[in-house]
Formats: sequence, C-alpha cells, structure tokens
Amino acid sequence: MKLFLRSIFLFTATCLAVQVASAITIGQRDTFQTGTTEGWFAGGLGTGMIPPTPPQVIANGGPAGAGDQFLEITADTDKEAGSRVVAINGAQWAGNYLAAGIGGIAMDLKNLGATDLTIRLLLEDPMMAPPVDEAVTTFGAALAAEGDWTHVFFPISPSALTVLRGNATTLLGNTILLRIINSPTPTEAITESGVLGVDNIQAQVPEPATFLLAGIALIALGLSRRRNK
Repeated sequence: MKLFLRSIFLFTATCLAVQVASAITIGQRDTFQTGTTEGWFAGGLGTGMIPPTPPQVIANGGPAGAGDQFLEITADTDKEAGSRVVAINGAQWAGNYLAAGIGGIAMDLKNLGATDLTIRLLLEDPMMAPPVDEAVTTFGAALAAEGDWTHVFFPISPSALTVLRGNATTLLGNTILLRIINSPTPTEAITESGVLGVDNIQAQVPEPATFLLAGIALIALGLSRRRNK
C-alpha cells in the first residue's frame, strides 16, 4: 500500500512539474507575503501520507519582524508522514538550473524548535517512478535550537552537490522536485522532531563574495604582470 501511495504522489508531482519544466528564473523569490505556502507542501496523496502539521504560513515574526510572514515546517510525530523536517516544491522551483544560470539558492532560516537542525537542499527528478537522479547540497546550514534568523546561501552546481543516485549535471538540467530537509550529513532527510522557519527563498547567481574574490584575484594577477614588465 505504501508503494502504491508513493507512486500516486510521484505521478501527481511529475504532472505538475512537466507543466512548469522551465519555470525557475534568476531572481525569483518566495516571501510568503501572499499568505499562502507558494506551492511548498509535505507528504503526498492517500491516507496516512499527510503530516499532522503540514507546512503553514505564520503571519508575524519573519526576519523583518511584525507583519513579515514566513513558512513554518514542522516534524512532530514518529509516524512516517510528519516525522521529518521537510518541505517540497514541484512548481516554480522545477526546471533547468543550468540553462537558467542558477548558481545557488539563498534563504533566511530560523530554528524554532528545541532540537539542533542541519538544513540542506535536495533535488530530484522522479518521472512516474523513483528518481533516476538525486542529489543533496554538500553544504549544510547548522542551526542551533531556538536561534535567530540566519541568511544562508546554498551553492547549486554539479561540484557543490553530493550525488545520491544518477548524475548531478543531468539532474540540474531537469530538476522536478526541490526539497528543504534536515540532514546532519549530505543524504536524505532524517527522522527527527523539529520546527523550522523559512523566508525569502531566492534563486541567485553565485553570492557576491564569490565574484569579489575572483575580482581580487584578477586584480592581483594584473598587478603582478605589470611589475614583471
């Protein structure tokens, strides 16, 4: 029965993703100020697959304070659904990351629970079956329990991902689902209670600091060549 329900979920997610296969664009941003989850969900279809506390929008308390809405992701049961800090998106975060020039995804995160969390992004390409290609960000954002809002940048490139199956380059050319997960090591989400706040999810080129370092290196190289002349 679990396999059947998972198949239904994967089929539904795939149908949704095919409609928006090239949706992701540089600069797109989820702020949750519409009061909706903007396509982020958890669990699947069928009895027992919906978590008791699905991702929900909280009206106040985001990084900007009063009136700043944010997404809250909760794991509050030892049952399969709802036992992991996970949110999934198969809409605006699906597409060809390579063609779109996506260098990474930035977001604001806050650990609202009593358990330390390590947040990563997991990308996959299920096509009416388990994914052929699946990878997770090697970098994980460590969030102390009941901490403050923290701005985090997750690099997204073949070299920045830990491959769980298949090929990272193929995956980034056709990502169907993006997950926000809690995982201390670069693998799939672990079973652990927790509450995570998420806001201002944005597709970016590499962080400005990356360009700054590259620029400094080029300037240094130019000065070196001038001295040699």
